[in-house]
Amino acid sequence: MNANNFSFALALTIFAGLSTGIGSIMAFMSKKFNPKFLAASLGFSAGVMIYVSMIEIFVKAKDSLSAAYGIKTGTVFTVIAFFSGIALIALIDKLIPSFENPHEIKNIDEKNISAANQKRLLRMGLFSALAIAIHNFPEGLATFMGALTDPTLGISIAVAIAIHNIPEGIAVSAPIYYATKNRKRAFWLSFISGLAEPVGAILGYFILRNVFNESTFGVIFAGVAGIMVYISLDELLPTAEEYGEHHIAIGGLIAGMAIMAISLLLFL
Repeated sequence: MNANNFSFALALTIFAGLSTGIGSIMAFMSKKFNPKFLAASLGFSAGVMIYVSMIEIFVKAKDSLSAAYGIKTGTVFTVIAFFSGIALIALIDKLIPSFENPHEIKNIDEKNISAANQKRLLRMGLFSALAIAIHNFPEGLATFMGALTDPTLGISIAVAIAIHNIPEGIAVSAPIYYATKNRKRAFWLSFISGLAEPVGAILGYFILRNVFNESTFGVIFAGVAGIMVYISLDELLPTAEEYGEHHIAIGGLIAGMAIMAISLLLFL
């Protein structure tokens, strides 16, 4: 692996992680906020992530593990790693209380916030920032490893995760802003929480680089596919339907799959 590939992969991971800042800005522009657009965007992101996980990443993982262990054993290991990725991200979600989960986005009415609730909102925002940091570790590794292996694939993953991170930025900045009326504080806490993504990528890479081979690559990629499918089904689509109509979310999902399919065909 050369330095250019490493730098490119890291840049994509930083872009994906710091897109929480976009969500933070959107939280301050509630009068212009379009929930249907957000629903379509989240559906689109889910479509990209599901398609690329099942059609591209899972297949690459299976090829690597089959080369290392044979077709039958390699396929079994791929399936195990895939569901292990799902189990990992599901466990992270389970350990975070729903009130403080960044994917449990609440609609906050500024006019109806009493002084008694301001501390509660501030706590909610701070815990959301911490929760996002925990979630972003495996997401950062997914983006980074994808970009290291295939720059085109890495771009697709980074864009999908960046869209996914926008509502997380809203989840952090909105309660902090309404509790403190401090836009700068709300923005920077949201922005900094996204740094966990490149930090997770770098830590994961340096921990695993000494044992990086065909089998390690296959296990990581299959796990990444599982993580991305879980995020799409458990977080993106439910949130999309909460903000918009069912058909808008599904339309975005199909559009995301179609764009991802076309982009992969262009690089055959």
